[in-house]
Amino acid sequence: MYSMNFSNRAVIVTGGGGGIGRAVAAAYAGQGANVVVADIDAEAGERVAAEIGNEGKRAIFVKTDLRREQDVVRLMRTAADTFGRIDILINNAGISRWKSPYELTANDWDDVLNTNLRGSFFCAREAAKTMRAGGGGSIVNIASTRALMSEPNSEAYAASKGGLVALTHALAVSLGKDGIRVNCISPGWIETKHYEGLRPEDHAQHPAGRVGTPEDIARACLYLTDPDNGFVTGAHLVVDGGMTRKMIYLE
Repeated sequence: MYSMNFSNRAVIVTGGGGGIGRAVAAAYAGQGANVVVADIDAEAGERVAAEIGNEGKRAIFVKTDLRREQDVVRLMRTAADTFGRIDILINNAGISRWKSPYELTANDWDDVLNTNLRGSFFCAREAAKTMRAGGGGSIVNIASTRALMSEPNSEAYAASKGGLVALTHALAVSLGKDGIRVNCISPGWIETKHYEGLRPEDHAQHPAGRVGTPEDIARACLYLTDPDNGFVTGAHLVVDGGMTRKMIYLE
């Protein structure tokens, strides 16, 4: 019988203070993992770590700005010092700038790319050093279906998420010899705030019949990082209720 077991594994979740990251952190804690919640928002991150602790599980919060390489190095050192190992990294943190390409500034572009793509690489690089020393591990990059299709005025965000998809297979090849698997998830519409306020037509446009929830992405992370799934690496898992497979014609 197939069953997941994350007991005593050390998991780092960036952007763990809310939304998808909060659900991912809670899911791993529920499976017995020790969780490091990383976020630039100290109040949100501390709250999630406290929620996990109140459930009798182990979690710490580390304030982290992914644009600062030294913050990432400190995050990984703190995780390893606290739990003695790093088994899993979920690169979830991300920001966006919805501006016309005519108005998108160099600072806007750099802020998004430095957080979403450059910061995720730094996290993967530093976590992999500890994973390699410990015999291996697993990394999941949270991209977006906007790596595959776009809305107007999403250039910086789309570029960063497309870069994450490419970074995933590059890292999977480079780190495989060290027992480190690297995979990617591209969520579609994941409602993180007011699910009960969605309209019937919002759900109906998805072939799966509903809008996604953060828990949908958390379950995908558990699957990809389960040690029993050691043959899965370099994969790009689209979790979008089928929307990117749906042809749409205007009547």
